[in-house]
Amino acid sequence: MGDINKEISYIIERFGNNGLTIDNHKAEQLYRFYSMLVEKNKVMNLTAITEFEEVVDKHFIDSAILGKYVDLNSKTVIDVGTGAGFPGIPLKILYPDIKLTLLDSLNKRIVFLNEVITGLNLSGVSAIHARAEELGVKTDHREQYDICVSRAVSNLSTLVEYCIPFVKVGGCFYSYKAAKASEEISQAGTAVKILGGKITDNIEVKINAADFERTIVGIEKISATPKKYPRGGNKPASNPIQ
Repeated sequence: MGDINKEISYIIERFGNNGLTIDNHKAEQLYRFYSMLVEKNKVMNLTAITEFEEVVDKHFIDSAILGKYVDLNSKTVIDVGTGAGFPGIPLKILYPDIKLTLLDSLNKRIVFLNEVITGLNLSGVSAIHARAEELGVKTDHREQYDICVSRAVSNLSTLVEYCIPFVKVGGCFYSYKAAKASEEISQAGTAVKILGGKITDNIEVKINAADFERTIVGIEKISATPKKYPRGGNKPASNPIQ
């Protein structure tokens, strides 16, 4: 790791190049998050991307870019399958008024995320160790969030069953998918409808000066999710709604 002031300036410049305004304090928080991430990555597998410039583009900017298109201020947000904290932690740093829940099924990741929350002095954030299909049926989480985000790699047909139940009617689920996700979006159409959603956005993102593109699929919650969903026993993954 190099000169911290140089690295912070780099973060501010790269965010600005991608239409995201970030001040010195937020850039410093992201740098500290980077430092914690690569240090912990030496003893547990959190990310295959560890070079500073790549982390800034492919983790930090990629996570935060949603804020260019969606008003996140003062929203309740749940990040399902957050892993090392993406997209949730960068979104929280850029938009500190978010009330954020980080959800992951691996407790070691939750332990790391709690270290990050403490180390960066973040408030209004909780990290929960649970499976999405278990938490999604609990009354204090089901249909309680304005926004659900997920950068998990599961197929969209599976992800919608995990994620839409968390969203209140009138809220939205934003799924970070690979570029050109049209086939996946088409295949998920039936599941989205059954779960009470409607696909409303297909945001194509290119990180400037980086060979990196993605699609963010926006799904509005237009009616309550039937009580039978999400199903347990790994069914959303092994037998997606058709």
